[in-house]
Amino acid sequence: MLSTSEVIAFAASTNLDRAAAFYADVFGLRLVEQNQFACVFDANGTMLRITAVEEHIDVPYTVLGWRVADIAATLAGLRAKGVTFKRYDGMAQDEDGVWTTPGGDRVAWFADPDGNTLSLTEFARVG
Repeated sequence: MLSTSEVIAFAASTNLDRAAAFYADVFGLRLVEQNQFACVFDANGTMLRITAVEEHIDVPYTVLGWRVADIAATLAGLRAKGVTFKRYDGMAQDEDGVWTTPGGDRVAWFADPDGNTLSLTEFARVG
């Protein structure tokens, strides 16, 4: 029933102006609309709605992630814009904070200004 419908991604923020600046300035996403309820971005053809909330509740998992072709270059670009990457106890992350899955995918995590956990994944080449 939904196989031909577009997905809309959501994240929450207690400060839409701060979120809009972060997602536009740090990630380079195009702000499509902002009102008192949400700021809406074009995330490479996917609608990303950062929704206004009175209180942000931390969750112990990734809420948004991006597939990247070169995780090292993307990490360097985001670090240059002030992003710091998370480290997790018990995970074998390299010096850049990247964890390599048993299948060879490479993943790094970071947070937006509200504390939403975001990720980058460089998928292993197949064949």
